[in-house]
Amino acid sequence: MERGLQVALAGARDASTTDEDWARLSERVDRELPRLASLFREVYGESERTDRELELLVAQLATSWQARPAELRALDAAREADPDWFTSNRMLGGVIYVDRYATDLRGVSARIPYFQELGLTYLHLMPLFLAPEENSDGGYAVSSYREVSPALGDMAQLTALAAELREAGIALVVDFIFNHTSNEHDWAQRALNGEKEFEDYYWVFDDREMPDAFERTVREIFPDDHPGSFVPMPDSPDGWRTGRWIWATFHTFQWDLNYSNPAVFRAMAGEMLFLANQGVDILRMDAVAFIWKKLGTQCESLPEAHLLIRAFNAALRIAAPAVLFKSEAIVHPDEVIQYISPEECQLSYNPLQMALIWNSLATRDGRLLQQALERRHALPAGTAWVNYVRSHDDIGWTFADEDAAEFGIDGYAHRRFLNNFFVDRFPGSFARGVPFQDNPKTGDCRISGTTASLAGLEAGDAGAIDRIVLAHSIPLSTGGVPLLYLGDEVGQLNDYTYIADPAHRDDSRWVNRPPYPAERYAQRHDATTAAGMLYARLTRLLAVRRATPEFSGGTLVAFDANSPHVIGYQRPGLGTRVLCLANVADDPQTVTALTLSGLPTTGEDLIAGGTIDLRRDLVIPAHGIVWMRVAE
Repeated sequence: MERGLQVALAGARDASTTDEDWARLSERVDRELPRLASLFREVYGESERTDRELELLVAQLATSWQARPAELRALDAAREADPDWFTSNRMLGGVIYVDRYATDLRGVSARIPYFQELGLTYLHLMPLFLAPEENSDGGYAVSSYREVSPALGDMAQLTALAAELREAGIALVVDFIFNHTSNEHDWAQRALNGEKEFEDYYWVFDDREMPDAFERTVREIFPDDHPGSFVPMPDSPDGWRTGRWIWATFHTFQWDLNYSNPAVFRAMAGEMLFLANQGVDILRMDAVAFIWKKLGTQCESLPEAHLLIRAFNAALRIAAPAVLFKSEAIVHPDEVIQYISPEECQLSYNPLQMALIWNSLATRDGRLLQQALERRHALPAGTAWVNYVRSHDDIGWTFADEDAAEFGIDGYAHRRFLNNFFVDRFPGSFARGVPFQDNPKTGDCRISGTTASLAGLEAGDAGAIDRIVLAHSIPLSTGGVPLLYLGDEVGQLNDYTYIADPAHRDDSRWVNRPPYPAERYAQRHDATTAAGMLYARLTRLLAVRRATPEFSGGTLVAFDANSPHVIGYQRPGLGTRVLCLANVADDPQTVTALTLSGLPTTGEDLIAGGTIDLRRDLVIPAHGIVWMRVAE
């Protein structure tokens, strides 16, 4: 280790730290610091300032680790001994908005028995930090990473909740809004007041010369909110006009951080470490594709973005190694995969699978999803997908045009069809979605809606429950962490009351963020209700998943069912494999005995029980699924 870094590390040692604990920290520093230093210098260059910032960072990591509670240090050791803990077939994720699902953090605590009933091992609390009151982009404009929104509770309550969840075997996941802060954040307010140190935390310019230059190549993300990527800085709090421009990729009140300033790296590392020491297990890295800016580029998914995330990864491997990163990159499928590695983000949302599940239900054709499972599912060892049917957000059609073209599908025209289908503008549609960012001139649109409303339950379609079960069977069986938007397991419908809320009415995504569906939860054990039928069928799948070790990990082998309507894949185990088949058509489909002839003569039906004779044709009902174990 370089002399300056050695001095910085030694100087951070607390007098109360035992030799044994210091040796444990030193071992991690020896292992991870070379990687961290190399990445840091690759981003920031060789200079005295870089050396100084790196020394400060090393001291910061040591100080944070020494302040880490004993139970979290024990968790660090346990997860280092079992680094693939998150790939278990017992993993099941849930996601909620605290206020809408449980009122506040105390309400979340009260729902832990239900989470255990469901079998959750991972709970994602949607943005819950202090944010602007009138409009915070659903909480994605953070005014303080160290304060909980007062309406939900406080940081002490979040820390206590994390401990309760940990005791119940549930990992806590929170969003780390990585690209920007709100304009009410202390850093932003100090920049607005003209403090040079904090101006340099953001992309601030005195005139339009540089903003105009950047905007020649940077795309508009929310043109309805503001044109381009820059907004005028408002008057300073003391009343003088700034006349300056600041980078705001998303909304006018979300100001992009300037990661070309190494002090910003240290500042954000400090916020990460603070949350890690409160008991957060997984940080969802929001908008990671946008964090690095370079003139003359689109300023998305640039190489430096990956270097930065790897550097943050190395920092947490030193000071909080139990914590994982989850990538949120809604970009071309070839770019999504670039964020996933043990050295970068160990987890990643799988937006392609999600979009193609819905595509399959709309078209009754599973070929695009089958192709994605064959080509785009495999991940590096030590990583996993987070697979889901829908999220808090809109649905965008993220498939690659070149993939669709192999089936004679024009990507542009097909996206227009899907948009029309899912907002009930196509004859015979079962879906009741709501358009988001609809642009009739260009055909651009994304889709909002709950799973039940998109699958036909709101429309009273007879196939709705079958579709919902089929849709969830894919994330539950393809590997990784399946994620439920809680409430969907009892068939919650769209919430159109958002239109009456001034803070929400211009954002149709609130239609799929309904409040806790108390009546449906009360019906979940009543088999005569839609909620009860759906809950029984989904919890049966969850139980089967937990009892099926072949569903661990992420290895998947495609299976050609010789039908465009039947998606097929195998999950290998030790001396066994599980064959999964899903019929996306509205009528029964046959997988012939000839197609099955490469398998043993019988299979074990994991869902219904009993034995399947594979010497005969296998008929799968409309929207039906089969999970079948066979011997190798």
